[in-house]
Amino acid sequence: MLEEALEHLVKGIVDHKDEVAVRRKELRRGEVLEVRVHPDDLGRVIGRSGRTASALRTVMGALAGGQNVRVDIVDTDKVR
Repeated sequence: MLEEALEHLVKGIVDHKDEVAVRRKELRRGEVLEVRVHPDDLGRVIGRSGRTASALRTVMGALAGGQNVRVDIVDTDKVR
């Protein structure tokens, strides 16, 4: 449920809606939601001084209802 909500919110922000991908990972400390977007949309998702990313994290925390949920915005330009 959280993945779909986050994907819906991010698709409302970006220009390349078909390239939005949200992946869920379970870790010991809680859940991680990885967001991948088109490189041109990365700045839109992060926002000025990280305000948009922070707002997305706040909304996801509220939807999680007390669960530990982390939202990571993955930079696809970087080589691993």
